[in-house]
Amino acid sequence: MKKLSFPVIVIMLFFSCISEQENYSIRLEQDKEAIQEYLAENPIDHVHKFEDVNNGVYIFWEEKMGGEYEFVLGDTLFIDYTGKLLTNRVFDTSLESVARENSIFNSQRTYKPLEFVVGRDGLIDGFLFALSKMQQGDKVVTLFPSLFGYGNQASGSIPPNSPLIFEIHLVKVGQVKKDD
Repeated sequence: MKKLSFPVIVIMLFFSCISEQENYSIRLEQDKEAIQEYLAENPIDHVHKFEDVNNGVYIFWEEKMGGEYEFVLGDTLFIDYTGKLLTNRVFDTSLESVARENSIFNSQRTYKPLEFVVGRDGLIDGFLFALSKMQQGDKVVTLFPSLFGYGNQASGSIPPNSPLIFEIHLVKVGQVKKDD
């Protein structure tokens, strides 16, 4: 059996890294283009907007409460949400009526706001980023590239490399009690 020399291995690793970075950049550009096409065909009414065009992240506020409280590490967020693909196909929701309307209702599931403790893992980056811009009572629609979602991995009915849309309502912030 032939052995690969150290220089050959280093060159192979170098080119695989370049390829990975190129793939990342290509995927990001494809996703940004798909999101732009979606927005051109599906304008979103909003009262406030956040855009990070370089990363392809958009947040549109349907309702903005304008409060001053920002949640902190340990607070519990209660979140109603609906997740969609750019085809507008709903893949998940915390709302029973939306699940029924979109034929994804599961009688084994309890439909209620998602409870998320700030600082714990468990939510995808694009969703977390949108939450970081929100305050209690805000309702937003956010769109972001697959790199901030599930990347090149499939997740349930979400195909790999899927830019995502989430309608998010930050229903309530349960604040951490501070001892005096």
